[in-house]
Amino acid sequence: MRTLSTPSPALICPPNLPGFQNGRGSSTSSSSITGETVAMVHSPPPTRLTHPLIRLAARPQKEQASIERLPDHSMVQIFSFLPTNQLCRCARVCRRWYNLAWDPRLWRTIRLTGETINVDRALKVLTRRLCQDTPNVCLMLETVTVSGCRRLTDRGLYTIAQCCPELRRLEVSGCYNISNEAVFDVVSLCPNLEHLDVSGCSKVTCISLTREASIKLSPLHGKQISIRYLDMTDCFVLEDEGLHTIAAHCTQLSHLYLRRCVRLTDEGLRYLMIYCTSIKELSVSDCRFVSDFGLREIAKLESRLRYLSIAHCGRVTDVGIRYVAKYCSKLRYLNARGCEGITDHGVEYLAKNCAKLKSLDIGKCPLVSDTGLECLALNCFNLKRLSLKSCESITGQGLQIVAANCFDLQMLNVQDCEVSVEALRFVKRHCKRCVIEHTNPAFF
Repeated sequence: MRTLSTPSPALICPPNLPGFQNGRGSSTSSSSITGETVAMVHSPPPTRLTHPLIRLAARPQKEQASIERLPDHSMVQIFSFLPTNQLCRCARVCRRWYNLAWDPRLWRTIRLTGETINVDRALKVLTRRLCQDTPNVCLMLETVTVSGCRRLTDRGLYTIAQCCPELRRLEVSGCYNISNEAVFDVVSLCPNLEHLDVSGCSKVTCISLTREASIKLSPLHGKQISIRYLDMTDCFVLEDEGLHTIAAHCTQLSHLYLRRCVRLTDEGLRYLMIYCTSIKELSVSDCRFVSDFGLREIAKLESRLRYLSIAHCGRVTDVGIRYVAKYCSKLRYLNARGCEGITDHGVEYLAKNCAKLKSLDIGKCPLVSDTGLECLALNCFNLKRLSLKSCESITGQGLQIVAANCFDLQMLNVQDCEVSVEALRFVKRHCKRCVIEHTNPAFF
Protein backbone atom coordinates (compact mmCIF):
# COMPACT_ATOMS: atom_id res chain seq x y z
CA MET A 1 0.00 0.00 0.00
CA ARG A 2 1.42 3.43 -0.96
CA THR A 3 1.70 5.97 1.82
CA LEU A 4 0.64 9.46 0.80
CA SER A 5 2.41 12.51 2.09
CA THR A 6 1.52 16.13 2.54
CA PRO A 7 3.74 19.22 2.43
CA SER A 8 4.27 20.78 5.81
CA PRO A 9 3.24 24.37 6.48
CA ALA A 10 6.97 24.95 6.87
CA LEU A 11 6.96 24.65 3.10
CA ILE A 12 5.10 27.92 2.93
CA CYS A 13 5.74 29.73 6.22
CA PRO A 14 9.15 30.78 7.55
CA PRO A 15 10.26 29.07 10.78
CA ASN A 16 9.75 30.77 14.14
CA LEU A 17 6.99 32.95 12.77
CA PRO A 18 5.27 34.67 15.73
CA GLY A 19 1.93 34.88 13.94
CA PHE A 20 1.65 31.08 13.70
CA GLN A 21 1.90 29.98 17.30
CA ASN A 22 -0.46 27.23 18.42
CA GLY A 23 -1.46 26.54 14.85
CA ARG A 24 -3.12 29.92 14.32
CA GLY A 25 -2.20 32.94 12.30
CA SER A 26 -2.52 34.95 9.17
CA SER A 27 -2.17 33.54 5.70
CA THR A 28 0.32 36.22 4.66
CA SER A 29 3.95 36.51 5.58
CA SER A 30 5.75 39.54 6.94
CA SER A 31 8.73 41.08 5.18
CA SER A 32 10.42 41.60 8.54
CA ILE A 33 10.79 37.87 9.18
CA THR A 34 14.24 36.47 8.73
CA GLY A 35 15.40 32.92 8.23
CA GLU A 36 15.11 30.47 5.38
CA THR A 37 11.89 28.69 4.53
CA VAL A 38 12.33 24.99 3.91
CA ALA A 39 10.17 22.30 2.33
CA MET A 40 9.26 19.24 4.37
CA VAL A 41 7.06 16.23 3.80
CA HIS A 42 4.98 14.51 6.47
CA SER A 43 2.90 11.37 6.43
CA PRO A 44 -0.84 11.67 7.03
CA PRO A 45 -1.72 12.07 10.71
CA PRO A 46 -2.53 8.81 12.55
CA THR A 47 -6.02 8.28 13.84
CA ARG A 48 -4.87 6.85 17.22
CA LEU A 49 -1.76 5.69 19.08
CA THR A 50 -0.92 2.08 18.25
CA HIS A 51 2.28 1.43 20.23
CA PRO A 52 1.79 -1.77 22.33
CA LEU A 53 3.51 -0.30 25.42
CA ILE A 54 1.23 2.71 25.56
CA ARG A 55 -2.08 2.35 27.31
CA LEU A 56 -4.46 5.20 27.76
CA ALA A 57 -6.83 5.41 30.67
CA ALA A 58 -10.47 5.21 29.80
CA ARG A 59 -11.92 8.65 29.33
CA PRO A 60 -15.50 9.72 28.91
CA GLN A 61 -16.34 10.18 25.25
CA LYS A 62 -16.43 13.85 24.34
CA GLU A 63 -19.14 15.36 22.25
CA GLN A 64 -18.17 15.55 18.60
CA ALA A 65 -16.98 18.98 17.47
CA SER A 66 -19.64 20.87 15.52
CA ILE A 67 -17.45 21.22 12.43
CA GLU A 68 -17.06 17.44 12.26
CA ARG A 69 -20.79 17.13 11.70
CA LEU A 70 -20.53 18.88 8.35
CA PRO A 71 -20.68 16.64 5.28
CA ASP A 72 -17.64 16.28 3.05
CA HIS A 73 -18.92 18.54 0.30
CA SER A 74 -19.43 21.38 2.81
CA MET A 75 -15.92 20.94 4.20
CA VAL A 76 -14.46 21.04 0.69
CA GLN A 77 -16.39 24.23 0.04
CA ILE A 78 -14.93 25.82 3.18
CA PHE A 79 -11.42 24.68 2.29
CA SER A 80 -11.79 26.26 -1.14
CA PHE A 81 -11.48 29.72 0.46
CA LEU A 82 -8.13 28.96 2.12
CA PRO A 83 -4.74 29.97 0.69
CA THR A 84 -2.22 27.30 -0.17
CA ASN A 85 -0.29 27.42 3.11
CA GLN A 86 -3.41 27.14 5.30
CA LEU A 87 -4.72 24.27 3.19
CA CYS A 88 -1.50 22.38 3.92
CA ARG A 89 -2.02 23.03 7.64
CA CYS A 90 -5.55 21.63 7.50
CA ALA A 91 -4.20 18.46 5.92
CA ARG A 92 -2.34 17.73 9.18
CA VAL A 93 -5.32 17.92 11.54
CA CYS A 94 -6.70 14.40 11.07
CA ARG A 95 -7.06 11.73 8.45
CA ARG A 96 -10.46 12.96 7.27
CA TRP A 97 -9.19 16.50 6.83
CA TYR A 98 -6.11 15.14 5.09
CA ASN A 99 -8.20 13.37 2.49
CA LEU A 100 -10.47 16.37 2.02
CA ALA A 101 -7.63 18.90 1.82
CA TRP A 102 -6.08 17.01 -1.09
CA ASP A 103 -9.31 16.86 -3.05
CA PRO A 104 -8.27 17.65 -6.65
CA ARG A 105 -10.99 20.30 -6.91
CA LEU A 106 -9.11 22.40 -4.32
CA TRP A 107 -5.90 22.41 -6.31
CA ARG A 108 -6.86 24.24 -9.44
CA THR A 109 -4.89 27.15 -7.98
CA ILE A 110 -1.59 27.51 -6.13
CA ARG A 111 -1.05 30.92 -4.54
CA LEU A 112 2.20 31.75 -2.71
CA THR A 113 3.37 35.16 -1.49
CA GLY A 114 6.28 36.45 0.57
CA GLU A 115 9.90 37.38 0.09
CA THR A 116 11.33 34.66 2.36
CA ILE A 117 9.61 31.64 0.83
CA ASN A 118 11.79 29.04 -0.87
CA VAL A 119 9.41 29.03 -3.81
CA ASP A 120 11.40 26.71 -6.04
CA ARG A 121 11.31 23.92 -3.47
CA ALA A 122 7.71 24.64 -2.51
CA LEU A 123 6.58 24.26 -6.11
CA LYS A 124 8.59 21.06 -6.50
CA VAL A 125 7.04 19.42 -3.43
CA LEU A 126 3.49 20.55 -4.22
CA THR A 127 3.59 19.45 -7.84
CA ARG A 128 5.09 16.11 -6.81
CA ARG A 129 2.18 15.51 -4.43
CA LEU A 130 -0.39 16.58 -7.01
CA CYS A 131 1.17 14.25 -9.58
CA GLN A 132 0.70 11.08 -7.53
CA ASP A 133 -2.56 10.07 -9.20
CA THR A 134 -1.41 11.16 -12.67
CA PRO A 135 2.36 10.56 -12.79
CA ASN A 136 4.49 13.52 -13.88
CA VAL A 137 1.57 15.84 -14.69
CA CYS A 138 -0.87 17.97 -12.68
CA LEU A 139 -3.96 17.84 -14.85
CA MET A 140 -6.13 19.87 -12.45
CA LEU A 141 -3.77 22.79 -11.85
CA GLU A 142 -4.80 25.82 -13.93
CA THR A 143 -3.54 28.86 -12.00
CA VAL A 144 -0.20 29.59 -10.32
CA THR A 145 0.30 32.91 -8.53
CA VAL A 146 3.69 33.56 -6.93
CA SER A 147 3.72 37.35 -7.09
CA GLY A 148 6.32 39.09 -4.95
CA CYS A 149 8.32 35.90 -4.33
CA ARG A 150 11.77 37.27 -5.03
CA ARG A 151 13.43 33.90 -4.47
CA LEU A 152 11.65 32.37 -7.43
CA THR A 153 14.18 31.39 -10.11
CA ASP A 154 14.14 29.73 -13.52
CA ARG A 155 14.21 26.36 -11.76
CA GLY A 156 10.78 26.97 -10.22
CA LEU A 157 9.28 28.05 -13.53
CA TYR A 158 10.78 25.01 -15.22
CA THR A 159 9.01 22.80 -12.64
CA ILE A 160 5.71 24.46 -13.57
CA ALA A 161 6.39 24.06 -17.28
CA GLN A 162 7.19 20.36 -16.92
CA CYS A 163 4.31 19.38 -14.62
CA CYS A 164 1.41 21.67 -15.52
CA PRO A 165 0.38 21.20 -19.16
CA GLU A 166 -3.15 22.51 -18.44
CA LEU A 167 -1.92 25.80 -16.95
CA ARG A 168 -4.05 28.75 -18.02
CA ARG A 169 -2.91 31.57 -15.73
CA LEU A 170 0.57 32.43 -14.43
CA GLU A 171 1.40 35.48 -12.27
CA VAL A 172 5.04 36.06 -11.33
CA SER A 173 5.01 39.85 -10.87
CA GLY A 174 7.96 41.21 -8.92
CA CYS A 175 10.03 38.02 -9.35
CA TYR A 176 13.06 39.70 -10.84
CA ASN A 177 15.29 36.60 -10.93
CA ILE A 178 13.51 34.87 -13.79
CA SER A 179 14.81 35.16 -17.35
CA ASN A 180 13.59 34.84 -20.92
CA GLU A 181 14.52 31.15 -21.11
CA ALA A 182 12.22 30.17 -18.24
CA VAL A 183 9.31 32.12 -19.71
CA PHE A 184 9.93 30.51 -23.10
CA ASP A 185 9.72 27.07 -21.46
CA VAL A 186 6.38 27.88 -19.85
CA VAL A 187 4.69 29.25 -22.98
CA SER A 188 6.08 26.37 -25.06
CA LEU A 189 5.05 23.52 -22.73
CA CYS A 190 1.74 25.02 -21.55
CA PRO A 191 -0.23 25.46 -24.79
CA ASN A 192 -3.41 26.60 -23.00
CA LEU A 193 -1.76 29.54 -21.20
CA GLU A 194 -3.95 32.62 -21.69
CA HIS A 195 -3.00 34.98 -18.83
CA LEU A 196 0.65 35.91 -18.16
CA ASP A 197 1.79 38.57 -15.69
CA VAL A 198 5.55 39.22 -15.67
CA SER A 199 5.36 42.81 -14.44
CA GLY A 200 8.48 43.87 -12.60
CA CYS A 201 10.53 41.01 -14.06
CA SER A 202 13.32 43.23 -15.28
CA LYS A 203 15.24 40.44 -17.04
CA VAL A 204 12.33 39.51 -19.32
CA THR A 205 12.77 41.17 -22.70
CA CYS A 206 10.61 38.99 -24.92
CA ILE A 207 7.87 36.33 -25.07
CA SER A 208 8.46 33.55 -27.57
CA LEU A 209 8.57 29.79 -28.10
CA THR A 210 11.71 27.77 -27.50
CA ARG A 211 13.61 26.71 -30.58
CA GLU A 212 12.69 23.06 -30.01
CA ALA A 213 8.98 23.92 -29.77
CA SER A 214 9.13 26.00 -32.93
CA ILE A 215 10.66 23.09 -34.86
CA LYS A 216 8.06 20.59 -33.63
CA LEU A 217 5.03 22.72 -34.52
CA SER A 218 3.37 22.05 -37.82
CA PRO A 219 3.18 24.81 -40.44
CA LEU A 220 -0.60 24.93 -39.96
CA HIS A 221 -0.14 25.93 -36.31
CA GLY A 222 1.75 29.00 -37.35
CA LYS A 223 4.00 28.93 -34.28
CA GLN A 224 1.48 30.95 -32.27
CA ILE A 225 1.05 31.38 -28.53
CA SER A 226 -2.48 31.45 -27.09
CA ILE A 227 -1.84 34.27 -24.59
CA ARG A 228 -4.63 36.84 -24.52
CA TYR A 229 -3.64 38.84 -21.42
CA LEU A 230 -0.05 40.04 -21.04
CA ASP A 231 1.26 42.43 -18.39
CA MET A 232 4.86 43.57 -18.87
CA THR A 233 4.71 46.64 -16.66
CA ASP A 234 8.17 47.74 -15.46
CA CYS A 235 10.02 45.45 -17.87
CA PHE A 236 12.48 48.27 -18.41
CA VAL A 237 14.69 46.54 -20.98
CA LEU A 238 11.86 45.67 -23.39
CA GLU A 239 12.65 47.25 -26.76
CA ASP A 240 10.90 47.58 -30.11
CA GLU A 241 12.46 44.39 -31.47
CA GLY A 242 11.27 42.42 -28.44
CA LEU A 243 7.75 43.83 -28.87
CA HIS A 244 7.93 42.83 -32.53
CA THR A 245 8.66 39.22 -31.55
CA ILE A 246 5.88 39.25 -28.95
CA ALA A 247 3.36 40.57 -31.47
CA ALA A 248 4.36 38.01 -34.10
CA HIS A 249 3.89 35.08 -31.68
CA CYS A 250 0.96 36.36 -29.56
CA THR A 251 -1.52 37.41 -32.23
CA GLN A 252 -4.55 36.70 -30.01
CA LEU A 253 -3.69 39.43 -27.48
CA SER A 254 -6.69 41.37 -26.21
CA HIS A 255 -5.17 42.98 -23.07
CA LEU A 256 -1.63 44.38 -23.16
CA TYR A 257 0.01 46.52 -20.48
CA LEU A 258 3.42 48.09 -21.19
CA ARG A 259 3.58 50.69 -18.42
CA ARG A 260 7.04 52.18 -17.89
CA CYS A 261 8.63 50.18 -20.70
CA VAL A 262 10.71 53.27 -21.30
CA ARG A 263 12.63 52.02 -24.34
CA LEU A 264 9.58 51.52 -26.55
CA THR A 265 8.95 53.92 -29.43
CA ASP A 266 6.33 54.48 -32.12
CA GLU A 267 8.06 51.82 -34.23
CA GLY A 268 7.25 49.15 -31.66
CA LEU A 269 3.57 50.14 -31.75
CA ARG A 270 3.64 49.87 -35.54
CA TYR A 271 4.80 46.24 -35.24
CA LEU A 272 2.11 45.60 -32.66
CA MET A 273 -0.72 46.80 -34.89
CA ILE A 274 0.44 44.64 -37.79
CA TYR A 275 -0.09 41.38 -35.89
CA CYS A 276 -2.38 42.08 -32.92
CA THR A 277 -5.61 43.46 -34.33
CA SER A 278 -7.90 42.31 -31.49
CA ILE A 279 -6.53 44.43 -28.64
CA LYS A 280 -9.24 45.86 -26.40
CA GLU A 281 -7.10 47.29 -23.61
CA LEU A 282 -3.69 48.89 -24.09
CA SER A 283 -1.45 50.83 -21.73
CA VAL A 284 1.75 52.61 -22.75
CA SER A 285 1.84 54.95 -19.75
CA ASP A 286 5.21 56.57 -19.04
CA CYS A 287 6.63 55.45 -22.40
CA ARG A 288 8.22 58.80 -23.06
CA PHE A 289 9.15 58.10 -26.70
CA VAL A 290 5.54 57.42 -27.76
CA SER A 291 4.17 60.36 -29.76
CA ASP A 292 1.27 61.28 -32.04
CA PHE A 293 2.63 58.87 -34.66
CA GLY A 294 2.25 56.03 -32.17
CA LEU A 295 -1.36 57.05 -31.49
CA ARG A 296 -1.99 57.03 -35.23
CA GLU A 297 -0.95 53.37 -35.22
CA ILE A 298 -3.10 52.62 -32.15
CA ALA A 299 -6.09 54.18 -33.92
CA LYS A 300 -5.97 51.28 -36.41
CA LEU A 301 -7.64 49.16 -33.74
CA GLU A 302 -10.76 51.21 -34.47
CA SER A 303 -13.92 50.25 -32.58
CA ARG A 304 -12.24 47.26 -30.89
CA LEU A 305 -10.30 49.52 -28.51
CA ARG A 306 -12.12 50.19 -25.23
CA TYR A 307 -9.31 51.12 -22.81
CA LEU A 308 -6.26 53.29 -23.52
CA SER A 309 -3.69 54.70 -21.13
CA ILE A 310 -1.10 57.18 -22.44
CA ALA A 311 -0.38 58.90 -19.12
CA HIS A 312 2.82 60.95 -19.02
CA CYS A 313 3.54 60.43 -22.72
CA GLY A 314 4.84 63.97 -23.08
CA ARG A 315 5.05 63.90 -26.87
CA VAL A 316 1.30 63.36 -27.33
CA THR A 317 -0.74 66.38 -28.46
CA ASP A 318 -4.21 67.12 -29.81
CA VAL A 319 -3.17 65.56 -33.12
CA GLY A 320 -2.80 62.11 -31.57
CA ILE A 321 -6.04 62.50 -29.60
CA ARG A 322 -7.86 63.34 -32.84
CA TYR A 323 -6.61 60.13 -34.46
CA VAL A 324 -7.87 58.02 -31.57
CA ALA A 325 -11.18 59.87 -31.26
CA LYS A 326 -11.92 59.65 -34.99
CA TYR A 327 -11.45 55.90 -35.36
CA CYS A 328 -11.97 54.46 -31.85
CA SER A 329 -15.56 55.56 -31.35
CA LYS A 330 -16.32 52.89 -28.72
CA LEU A 331 -13.57 54.00 -26.35
CA ARG A 332 -14.73 53.80 -22.73
CA TYR A 333 -11.60 54.69 -20.74
CA LEU A 334 -8.84 57.18 -21.50
CA ASN A 335 -5.98 58.13 -19.21
CA ALA A 336 -4.06 61.08 -20.61
CA ARG A 337 -2.73 62.48 -17.34
CA GLY A 338 0.43 64.53 -17.75
CA CYS A 339 0.07 64.93 -21.53
CA GLU A 340 0.66 68.66 -21.42
CA GLY A 341 0.18 69.11 -25.17
CA ILE A 342 -3.55 68.36 -24.95
CA THR A 343 -5.83 71.41 -25.13
CA ASP A 344 -9.55 72.16 -25.24
CA HIS A 345 -9.59 71.33 -28.95
CA GLY A 346 -8.47 67.77 -28.27
CA VAL A 347 -11.03 67.33 -25.48
CA GLU A 348 -13.77 68.73 -27.71
CA TYR A 349 -12.97 66.33 -30.54
CA LEU A 350 -12.81 63.44 -28.08
CA ALA A 351 -16.18 64.32 -26.55
CA LYS A 352 -17.97 64.59 -29.89
CA ASN A 353 -16.63 61.32 -31.28
CA CYS A 354 -16.48 59.13 -28.15
CA ALA A 355 -19.88 59.85 -26.64
CA LYS A 356 -19.88 56.59 -24.65
CA LEU A 357 -16.79 57.56 -22.66
CA LYS A 358 -17.15 56.54 -19.00
CA SER A 359 -13.77 57.40 -17.48
CA LEU A 360 -11.41 60.25 -18.36
CA ASP A 361 -8.21 61.40 -16.69
CA ILE A 362 -6.80 64.68 -18.02
CA GLY A 363 -5.03 65.72 -14.84
CA LYS A 364 -1.92 67.87 -15.15
CA CYS A 365 -3.04 69.14 -18.56
CA PRO A 366 -2.70 72.89 -17.93
CA LEU A 367 -4.15 73.89 -21.32
CA VAL A 368 -7.55 72.30 -20.65
CA SER A 369 -10.08 74.84 -19.38
CA ASP A 370 -13.80 75.21 -18.72
CA THR A 371 -14.42 75.33 -22.48
CA GLY A 372 -13.23 71.75 -22.86
CA LEU A 373 -15.26 70.66 -19.83
CA GLU A 374 -18.41 72.18 -21.33
CA CYS A 375 -18.00 70.14 -24.54
CA LEU A 376 -17.37 67.06 -22.45
CA ALA A 377 -20.47 67.60 -20.33
CA LEU A 378 -22.76 68.22 -23.31
CA ASN A 379 -21.72 65.04 -25.14
CA CYS A 380 -20.59 62.40 -22.62
CA PHE A 381 -23.65 61.97 -20.43
CA ASN A 382 -22.53 58.52 -19.23
CA LEU A 383 -19.32 59.83 -17.66
CA LYS A 384 -18.71 58.19 -14.28
CA ARG A 385 -15.12 59.08 -13.42
CA LEU A 386 -13.35 62.35 -14.15
CA SER A 387 -9.92 63.43 -12.95
CA LEU A 388 -8.85 67.06 -13.32
CA LYS A 389 -6.04 67.03 -10.79
CA SER A 390 -3.70 70.03 -11.10
CA CYS A 391 -5.58 71.50 -14.08
CA GLU A 392 -4.74 75.13 -13.44
CA SER A 393 -7.28 76.57 -15.91
CA ILE A 394 -10.33 74.78 -14.44
CA THR A 395 -12.78 76.85 -12.38
CA GLY A 396 -16.00 76.19 -10.49
CA GLN A 397 -18.07 77.19 -13.51
CA GLY A 398 -16.77 74.25 -15.53
CA LEU A 399 -17.49 71.84 -12.68
CA GLN A 400 -21.06 73.08 -12.38
CA ILE A 401 -21.68 72.42 -16.07
CA VAL A 402 -20.35 68.88 -15.67
CA ALA A 403 -22.49 68.22 -12.59
CA ALA A 404 -25.62 69.58 -14.28
CA ASN A 405 -25.30 67.14 -17.19
CA CYS A 406 -23.45 64.06 -15.91
CA PHE A 407 -25.79 62.82 -13.18
CA ASP A 408 -24.11 59.41 -12.96
CA LEU A 409 -20.74 60.86 -11.99
CA GLN A 410 -19.26 58.69 -9.22
CA MET A 411 -15.72 60.06 -8.82
CA LEU A 412 -14.35 63.56 -9.34
CA ASN A 413 -10.75 64.51 -8.63
CA VAL A 414 -10.11 68.25 -8.39
CA GLN A 415 -7.06 68.20 -6.16
CA ASP A 416 -4.84 71.26 -6.56
CA CYS A 417 -7.52 73.06 -8.63
CA GLU A 418 -8.72 76.57 -7.84
CA VAL A 419 -12.41 75.80 -7.29
CA SER A 420 -14.75 77.32 -4.74
CA VAL A 421 -16.60 75.59 -1.96
CA GLU A 422 -19.90 76.59 -3.60
CA ALA A 423 -18.95 74.75 -6.78
CA LEU A 424 -18.08 71.61 -4.83
CA ARG A 425 -21.41 71.77 -2.99
CA PHE A 426 -23.20 72.20 -6.32
CA VAL A 427 -21.55 69.01 -7.58
CA LYS A 428 -22.56 67.15 -4.43
CA ARG A 429 -26.19 68.24 -4.75
CA HIS A 430 -26.54 67.12 -8.36
CA CYS A 431 -24.34 64.01 -8.25
CA LYS A 432 -25.31 62.48 -4.95
CA ARG A 433 -23.20 59.32 -5.36
CA CYS A 434 -20.10 61.23 -6.41
CA VAL A 435 -16.94 60.97 -4.30
CA ILE A 436 -15.02 64.24 -4.57
CA GLU A 437 -11.26 64.24 -4.06
CA HIS A 438 -10.16 67.77 -3.29
CA THR A 439 -7.67 69.88 -1.35
CA ASN A 440 -10.06 72.58 -0.12
CA PRO A 441 -10.09 72.44 3.69
CA ALA A 442 -13.33 74.43 3.84
CA PHE A 443 -15.33 71.69 2.09
CA PHE A 444 -16.22 68.56 4.00
